[in-house]
Amino acid sequence: MSIEVKNLSRRFGQFRALDDVSLHIQTGELVALLGPSGCGKTTLLRVIAGLERADSGSVLFAGEDTTHLGVGKRQVGFVFQHYALFKHMTVFENVAFGLRVKPRPERPGEQQIRGKVRELLELVQLDWLADHYPAQLSGGQRQRIALARALAVEPRILLLDEPFGALDAKVRKELRRWLRRLHDELNVASVFVTHDQEEALDVADRVVLMNAGRIEQVGTPREVWEHPATSFVYGFLGDVNRLAGRANRGVWRGSGLSWPVPELAEARDQPATAFVRPHHIELARGADAAGIPVRLSHVYVAGASARLELERLDEESTLEAEMPEHIYRSLGLNEGDSLVAKLNHARIFSTP
Repeated sequence: MSIEVKNLSRRFGQFRALDDVSLHIQTGELVALLGPSGCGKTTLLRVIAGLERADSGSVLFAGEDTTHLGVGKRQVGFVFQHYALFKHMTVFENVAFGLRVKPRPERPGEQQIRGKVRELLELVQLDWLADHYPAQLSGGQRQRIALARALAVEPRILLLDEPFGALDAKVRKELRRWLRRLHDELNVASVFVTHDQEEALDVADRVVLMNAGRIEQVGTPREVWEHPATSFVYGFLGDVNRLAGRANRGVWRGSGLSWPVPELAEARDQPATAFVRPHHIELARGADAAGIPVRLSHVYVAGASARLELERLDEESTLEAEMPEHIYRSLGLNEGDSLVAKLNHARIFSTP
């Protein structure tokens, strides 16, 4: 079942949480709402669920207007960050809860409930914990039980709010890949909120970048990473160095460098910022090399990568470079070395 939101707006006092947001999500698609705290992603998810009412706009499921339907009538499965499991109930009873509280005409029989719960616990690979209580489970296990409970009522839509936010990094990685496989089996429209860029890019079919209540860009993980539409998207997705400069007639100049920028051909001495990823910086020795003079102030080697902090010698600011660990070792660099930072690639955006 598809989801369509049209021109949604929502205010909390003077704060505009959603500002004319429109989005279409296809059946079977897993979409990530990604952005910083306060950008509106959770508010959008809650409006889709019926937990919040928009001030204006509409929400449609498969073309049916659900804007004024309560959460109980939307047939939405919702998974919260902190599980929201009933502590006094076993795992089995937690999953069965949604089925047991259905209106009597819609409520399945006890044998059907037991069969459905067993099936779901097998689906999330935790059938062996049916008689345990939430306090006896790990964080990852609790989140899988919360997902099984959400699926018990056979939702038309699956919504997840920071589903792995309370888990450690290793468990998060394992669980999000498990969710990807599970989602492919379910074939329902699913939306999950996250502020973790790696998580969104790793799991989602499409990523919705949000900022200040508006959508900045929608695209596949590859599209938003390789072709960011705005300076916000470029800066939010991964680490980046920012170099101030000016664009004039299709050429950017700053930090003693110049860069062709045909998309700003109409600019006339306009402030513009160059965005450079750490792995697009190459280091060279010698004052004759073209680039930005720097001093290597700190090196952090983590696994296969080396991250280098570089103090600029032409102004009071720093650059961050990244390179494979074996290349760093082969260069024979030491903290305190004077070097030249050469930029292999940059993306220029005009500065408001």
